[in-house]
Amino acid sequence: MHPTRLTATVAALALSASLATALAGTATAAPQAQPVPPGHGKSLALAAADGAAASGLDELRHGAEEDLVRTSVTPWANGLYYASYERSYRGLPVVGGDAVVVSDSSGKVREVTGAPVPAIKVSTRAKVTSDAALATARAQLASVESASAPELTVLLKGGKAVLTWHTLVIGRTAQGAPSSLDTFVDARTGSVARATDKILHADGRGYHNGNVTIDTAATSMTDTSRGGFKCGGQNGSAYTGSSPWGNNGANDLVTACVDIMYAAQKEHSMLKEWFGYNGQNGQGGMVPARAGLNEVNAYYDGTKTTYGRAQTGSNQLTGIDVVAHEYGHEIFDRTPGSAGSSNENGGMNESTGDIFGALTEHYANNPNDTPDYTVGEKVNFFGDGKPIRNMYNPSLVNNDPNCYTQLTSGTEVHAAAGPQNHWFYLLAEGSNPGGGKPNSPICSGGPSSVTGIGIQKAGKIFMGALLMKTSSWNHPAARRATLSTAKNTYGSAECNAVKAAWNAVGVPAQSGETDCGGTTTPDFSLALNPSSGSVQPGASVTSTVNTSTTGGSAQTVQLSASGAPSGVTVSFSPSSVTSGSSSTMTVQVAAGTANGTYPITVTGKGSATHTVTYQLSVGSTTPPTGCDNAENTYQGTLASGQAQAQPDGSYYYSATAGTHVGCLRGPAGADFDLYLQKWNGSTWADVAVGGTASADENTSYYGTAGYYRYVVHAYSGSGAYTLGLSAP
Repeated sequence: MHPTRLTATVAALALSASLATALAGTATAAPQAQPVPPGHGKSLALAAADGAAASGLDELRHGAEEDLVRTSVTPWANGLYYASYERSYRGLPVVGGDAVVVSDSSGKVREVTGAPVPAIKVSTRAKVTSDAALATARAQLASVESASAPELTVLLKGGKAVLTWHTLVIGRTAQGAPSSLDTFVDARTGSVARATDKILHADGRGYHNGNVTIDTAATSMTDTSRGGFKCGGQNGSAYTGSSPWGNNGANDLVTACVDIMYAAQKEHSMLKEWFGYNGQNGQGGMVPARAGLNEVNAYYDGTKTTYGRAQTGSNQLTGIDVVAHEYGHEIFDRTPGSAGSSNENGGMNESTGDIFGALTEHYANNPNDTPDYTVGEKVNFFGDGKPIRNMYNPSLVNNDPNCYTQLTSGTEVHAAAGPQNHWFYLLAEGSNPGGGKPNSPICSGGPSSVTGIGIQKAGKIFMGALLMKTSSWNHPAARRATLSTAKNTYGSAECNAVKAAWNAVGVPAQSGETDCGGTTTPDFSLALNPSSGSVQPGASVTSTVNTSTTGGSAQTVQLSASGAPSGVTVSFSPSSVTSGSSSTMTVQVAAGTANGTYPITVTGKGSATHTVTYQLSVGSTTPPTGCDNAENTYQGTLASGQAQAQPDGSYYYSATAGTHVGCLRGPAGADFDLYLQKWNGSTWADVAVGGTASADENTSYYGTAGYYRYVVHAYSGSGAYTLGLSAP
């Protein structure tokens, strides 16, 4: 059994009858279908998302040796789900090929975003050893605290795929600065292909929140209700003692941890209560915190947050906005796409920290640190009582850019936070908010004024957009994502406010962005079932092209295919459908057609144009035999790392207790696994597993009445398989 690979691949299968739109299988007989199990709204959404990923819808296009594996799912308002995917190539992770699918509980794909991906053709055999690569990575820093074991990874860089060893090295630079270096060493040449520092510095903040309530264990500064979050000194251990913690001293480190835990816990609660998001890491917790750094600095390095002192030594840098800013970096890092490598992406990461600092201040509403839109205003960092950044008018501090058009590739990352910070203030408060709040300027070419929608709505729109983030995140992508989130979460008024705020900071309209009008823009989606097929020369194979209406009224979709090799013809019956209907695609392979794997692009054209990809294998072996005594037989084809649900991408219902017998026969030399799963009311759970290191598996399970399905997983190797099953 291979639990690690199983978790990544089988988890990517949706949990409903709508799997039929995403997964392959040819049945010779089928158990009687029953009504869909209850509680399947999420499963319908994930079936649609996984179907889009398997079919290579639009930006999800991938080659025959690539796979898109669902890595996280975040529920959202109005029955929406954000499913993020990471790309793999021949079983290796791909950095830079990530994507997000937004789908709803009715089983419709609402939005697809993906980082641009070149065709991946690279050898997966390393010439440089992992030990040599690790030595090279460690040599980038003057001193090393820790380094992760190198992992063979395909890095997409400059439009090309590079085989690399990937490791995270934590330590200090030659200048003594802390560093968390995300390093990729070329596995062919041994040189450093890319190294990005994950540490993002916040140059000082305020301190002292007064007497507050925090959640800790009885004898240590550990919060078990938030994933074991803890705070302590530079050795990483939580401070011990008992309540009341601290003494209100400006440089007492236990008191510093009181302020850190207060701000981090307020941010955690704000995320849950305002946005329905489960903590800074999206899984209910956050990284630990360390106080007492003897430097004028505070930072997040991917494994912890660390807080130092003010320049004058008068206090620790543990105000609400500094702590929430650092944990804002964790939010940016742990949402899809993680933290990118470009300077613009880095500026947006800094801005994200500032935005979550402002959000947390407003949520906490602490009289010792009243809510505002300035950064570090309590620190007196330069001895003049001024903040280090300003969100309503960034140019008031160091002449930082207010407008997107002022950014260059060389803009310092903290200064590059200006345009998005400015956008957020305009969206939340407007250009002339009144009530004692400062006015905010509008960039050249923008609207005459902007009306705010309130910080809570603005924050939820921003959080929703982060769930659509990819590794190629930039301001135009943020504009598209925030418009989509505003329309899907609230409606036309909020969508138009988002648009006005982006116009006001000079981020122009983008092709294909959401229409904020009161009516829904007509649109549709495509999916193939199955998305791949194997056939001998002189024969044919079929697939169903499923369409769905994702916006407006149903429309006519014209189907066509391109990219078929010589000797292969593709036809559709019917050649055009009304969205919501399906068509049968027949791929006819002439005798003499060369063996090989060929991607065929299927295009649907209506009010918009969408594409999916069918992977055709010519000359593959026929499905093996050996399950002749089974009551029902299914056949399919899998590439290494892929999985399919049976029967026919769906499930069956057993009305009585009895024994379920499964028989899998896979291609010679491959390692295929078989899982029998039962619906437990909320998810599919494994009840029997055939997980030996061979192509053939057998399972037998005595179970009560209920819904069941089999999952066939190609752990390694590719080819056709036969599944036989017998049920009570």
